Amino acid sequence: MKKFKAIILMMLGMLLCIPSFAQTSELQWVEEFKQMDSSQLTLLVIVAIILGVILILLVLMIYLMTFMSAVFKKQNPELADEPTWWEEFKLNYIVGRMKPVGSKEEKDLQLDHSYDGIVELDNHMPPWLANVFYLTIGFAVVYFTYYSVLGLGLTQAEEYEEELRVASIQIEAFKAKAESDIDETTVVFDATREALTVGKKIYDSNCAACHASDGGGGVGPNLTDEYWIHGGSIEDIFKVVKYGVVEKGMIPWEDQLSPIEMQQVSSYIMTLTNTTPANPKDPQGDKYEPIIEEPTDALTEEELGVEEADQ
Repeated sequence: MKKFKAIILMMLGMLLCIPSFAQTSELQWVEEFKQMDSSQLTLLVIVAIILGVILILLVLMIYLMTFMSAVFKKQNPELADEPTWWEEFKLNYIVGRMKPVGSKEEKDLQLDHSYDGIVELDNHMPPWLANVFYLTIGFAVVYFTYYSVLGLGLTQAEEYEEELRVASIQIEAFKAKAESDIDETTVVFDATREALTVGKKIYDSNCAACHASDGGGGVGPNLTDEYWIHGGSIEDIFKVVKYGVVEKGMIPWEDQLSPIEMQQVSSYIMTLTNTTPANPKDPQGDKYEPIIEEPTDALTEEELGVEEADQ
């Protein structure tokens, strides 16, 4: 009977261990929890409160049953010698049935050695500790079979590779979203070699016909001097490339170039400033001077304690 109970407990432990193998590298339940709306979260909180109340009621019921049992034993002394279900449970599954101290059965358990008159008894392991030992054996068997024999679960190295793969997909998605969000208010000057190389190719294919391959100008204005008709900042150039100047014959490029491509070609155009074209066109527009913003938290001379030097 004891062996049968041990087998049942081991099988139960194996079943409880199965959910641990269903985990993924992304912890799907965390992602699903983050995606819940307010109504779902409210329902989840209500369910948790109900379960908590049920647990408290169960504890109170057990306490009440124990109290009533004590009262019945006090009123009926003949019941005092009968162990309660809790005492029986502790004897069978927690502390175990120990031999009475000083009995003849206890002397049969004494080992042959002693230390200063202290002897050691060869008692069995407590049931709870033995059951935990059986559970660890069952867990080890299931774990080894699941990962090593059947190969159903991912090893640590495989989980790491999967996380890298998922992260690379997320990075590409983030880049694609960031590129699609570029407009005349968020555009920045991209001085990387890759961006300027792509920008030059776009310029040679689409802009050189009107502005010359070296930016000196032709049908369109000169892009190498400091004079600009519509402004010389990266935001101004991007806006002209995107929406065009229809009255001057320049078409809008927003339908033919992506936002990142318009940023790249705008960045390349800015690098043409102060270069020397072969046949430069006369300056047009107003001279562009970059605005240098003063830091808002800059200290004044008075705050710095600066004093004029004596002449």
